[in-house]
Amino acid sequence: MVDTLRRLVGSETCKILHEKLDDWYKDYHINSCDENLSKCCELIELNSKVQGQLFTILSMTARQGGHYGGIDTIKSRFLPWLGTCFSVSSANASPDTSFSLLQESLEKEKKLRELTSTQEQEMSMIESQLASTRLELDRVKQDLAETQMELEDTKTKSATTLLATEDEILQLRADLMSSKEIAAINERKLEILNDHERQIRQLKDEICLLSTEKSLLQSRLSRSRSPSPLPLSSRSPRASRSPSPLPSVRSESPTSTRYNLATRHAQLVSRFNDLYASDRLDAQNLLRRYIEDLELVQRILFIATMESFHAAKLAFRQFKLRVRKSLATCHIGPESLEDSITSYIVRNLDLYDVQSSVNEVICSMNVNPKIAFPPEVDFVLISGFIREVCRLSFAMQTLDPPLDLVFCSDGELFSESKYRRSFDSDFSAPLVLYHIWPALQENDCIIMKGEAVTRRGALWSPGGNKSRSSSPMRSRSASPSRNLVKKRSMKMNEKKKRQLSPVSTICDIDQ
Repeated sequence: MVDTLRRLVGSETCKILHEKLDDWYKDYHINSCDENLSKCCELIELNSKVQGQLFTILSMTARQGGHYGGIDTIKSRFLPWLGTCFSVSSANASPDTSFSLLQESLEKEKKLRELTSTQEQEMSMIESQLASTRLELDRVKQDLAETQMELEDTKTKSATTLLATEDEILQLRADLMSSKEIAAINERKLEILNDHERQIRQLKDEICLLSTEKSLLQSRLSRSRSPSPLPLSSRSPRASRSPSPLPSVRSESPTSTRYNLATRHAQLVSRFNDLYASDRLDAQNLLRRYIEDLELVQRILFIATMESFHAAKLAFRQFKLRVRKSLATCHIGPESLEDSITSYIVRNLDLYDVQSSVNEVICSMNVNPKIAFPPEVDFVLISGFIREVCRLSFAMQTLDPPLDLVFCSDGELFSESKYRRSFDSDFSAPLVLYHIWPALQENDCIIMKGEAVTRRGALWSPGGNKSRSSSPMRSRSASPSRNLVKKRSMKMNEKKKRQLSPVSTICDIDQ
């Protein structure tokens, strides 16, 4: 409506209408009838345009007041004006026309009254709906207030719980920080302790190596000072002591495996030298109480040493087979199965049934034709020496490569790289009469020389062909101790076949 009114004000229709009226008034008497009529029609057309715009503004203004807006003004001013305007403007109109106009106005008034009543009814309905809506709104507001109160209570409780939880979290964080500090302190202490243990372990290994080197140097020094390699007069108080046990071997980390292997190698070589220098002489002195022949005593000890190595090697192979069979089903780890087997055997050398090997050695010596023994005594007399040799040989098989004795036989050609001559040997003789101590080798390389007796005519020496059948001391069945040993060895062999493997619980022990 405002835009229509603005366009009406801005248009020049009213100005043009006024100007044309002035011009027509001035020229009315000069113009002809046709010209005056044309001017009048032109003014009516302009006036109708203005009236059309005014009626448009009237209807839009009445529409803005609502469905029944401006009714009083239309009734009081517009309708009478319409009647008078048409009656005045059309003086020649008939009474029927004015009556029809009045009738139309009455009908319009009736319609307006009906519309007014209808509007009032609608207004009352709207007011009732508004009232019910207000009641619902009040109820919703009340529910909203209650919900807000509950929300406030929940918020208060949540805030209280949150505060308590934050306190607990702070306490837990403080405990965590203290625990981390304690753990860091303990880790530092553990690292220091591990460093100390590592240093102690290194020092012990160095001490062991140095002691081994010292013993080797002392033995070489004593041999270089005396005319024989190991004379009887060079025996120290160590000769009277009991046989020392095998060095304890324990498993280390993979980084120190090679170092420990070298350490065990040095310890076992040193122990082999001790057997020659100390334990052998103790056993020799013990046998000399019953046998006056030194050559026979030395032969007995040499054969006992060789048989002990053979029995221990056989027992090691059987033991290793049992360990492999037990570990094959439960082996898990970065190292190979062979390394695990060797590591287990090294850690459990005490599972070796050394007494069974001792019995086998004694049984083999009883049927050996090169040695004879008085019937009143038995080879059990040197079982302590045999036990130590078996233990040493069993431990030597755990090295990589293992240590072994050099094969030898009576009457062989003497070799300076393998043996030393005894003090009573014929130094110009090329053949060996008999051996006193075997040589130790590693990968066919001699690492410790043995001792042998050389004499001319060694092959025809009657001492080299001694046998139990030709010996006057052959009758040994009268010795109850020897028969008892034989029966005991047979029983133990049968028992070993029946018993379970001593490593049947290897997996359980390792776990």
